[in-house]
Amino acid sequence: MRYLSTRGHPDRKGFCDILLEGLAPDGGLYLPEHYPRVDPATLGRWRATYQTQGYAALAYEVLSLYIDDIPSADLRDLCDRTYTEAVFGTRAIVPLKQLEQPEVAGQPTPLYLEALSNGPTLAFKDMAMQLLGHLFEYELARRGEQLNILGATSGDTGSAAEYAMRGKKGVRVFMTSPDGRMSPFQQAQMFSLMDDNIHNIAIEGVFDDCQDIVKAVSNDLAFKRQYKIGTVNSINWARLLAQVVYYFAGYFQATSADTEQVSFAVPSGNFGNVCAGHVARMMGLPISRLVVATNENDVLDEFFRTGVYRVRGSADTHETSSPSMDISKASNFERFVFDLLGRDGARVRALFGEGLSREGRFDLQADPLFVQAGPRYGFASGRSSHADRLATIRDTHARLGLMIDTHTADGLKVAREQLQPGVPMIVLETALPIKFAATLVEALGLEPERPPAFIGIEALPKRVTHMAADAMAVKAYIQRHCA
Repeated sequence: MRYLSTRGHPDRKGFCDILLEGLAPDGGLYLPEHYPRVDPATLGRWRATYQTQGYAALAYEVLSLYIDDIPSADLRDLCDRTYTEAVFGTRAIVPLKQLEQPEVAGQPTPLYLEALSNGPTLAFKDMAMQLLGHLFEYELARRGEQLNILGATSGDTGSAAEYAMRGKKGVRVFMTSPDGRMSPFQQAQMFSLMDDNIHNIAIEGVFDDCQDIVKAVSNDLAFKRQYKIGTVNSINWARLLAQVVYYFAGYFQATSADTEQVSFAVPSGNFGNVCAGHVARMMGLPISRLVVATNENDVLDEFFRTGVYRVRGSADTHETSSPSMDISKASNFERFVFDLLGRDGARVRALFGEGLSREGRFDLQADPLFVQAGPRYGFASGRSSHADRLATIRDTHARLGLMIDTHTADGLKVAREQLQPGVPMIVLETALPIKFAATLVEALGLEPERPPAFIGIEALPKRVTHMAADAMAVKAYIQRHCA
């Protein structure tokens, strides 16, 4: 399996090379040259594997189609060490819970929640980041090299990355985040870590400023090579690939036959989580709809409704009660557009590399390929507001006895608008409610349950460096701490 850039760079690379590299040399994102197709016989075999051997065995089956430069026995061991009850607190890893079964056009239509927040930082990002930590340590040891990870987080990526990488040999983490825009719990999870290889940088601005810095540093090829800069954001293909697995796991739990279809509703900011669903669907998983749920920062919903992709500036990026989705430059969206446009790297380069930087938008409304986003690729979308969030949290708690976080509430609200008769809808959980306690208290008057390991975390000493939104300043910080 070889990987190519969405912007047409001629190089073709193996998995372990792009694992450590992050962005392609031309600023594009890596994708496989083709998506392996899973035929009905293979799907049936994977169902049996998952049911009898568990999540780690399913992860190995999926990953082995994309990773052929790690010996099979080693890859299986990496999966076995990642997806354990000790790490995720449950043998099921991603258990499915049926919320209700409303009638849609006279047909019972199951509505499920797939629990993805059982990992050490209580958010779905752990599902991929825990594997990434093992992959990095394995490959760096094999090469005798070190890696400096530069990341950007709007909340959950940062803590998931830092908990996965703390103490890992050969790895330093430099994590940027928007100063003051994460919940107190999210800030405490990150800033209370005192490990020598973890560095937190609070940037004056919004998440998009942090993401721009990561891309600017990654696009400085000389600096990137000298200081061995890698990424853990979902621009790293390995992150997204690991997330593909739980789409298959959710499908196997919601169905009894491999001909049945399901839909997924995915709270979306940077398009990474739902892009993993796109990959699963391209592989042959019987997904009817991939429902993109946004908050007030609705750049993705606007595109799927109108064909216009319009990036907002910092001043126009809303600060919301689902802060991990306060994003207006969805970096993973480039991967889907690459597929949508027939894998035309030159055109993608013109749209994302030149058009967005010059005009801040592009318009595919008149392009015949745009109409295929729904019927061919299954995408639908919707938007949720703070009022919607509160209403969904209250309704879910009152009727179903379940407390959900704000991002999951966005996904559930939009999911209900996109139900199809008889097609199970699976909402991907984003995080546990305690991470966004203030809004849960506003909605319910109740403090969410706090896992014992996180009691008093907000009061712990914090180590964080505050910095202007300046890529040069971040590079200077990395230089000082790599000397």
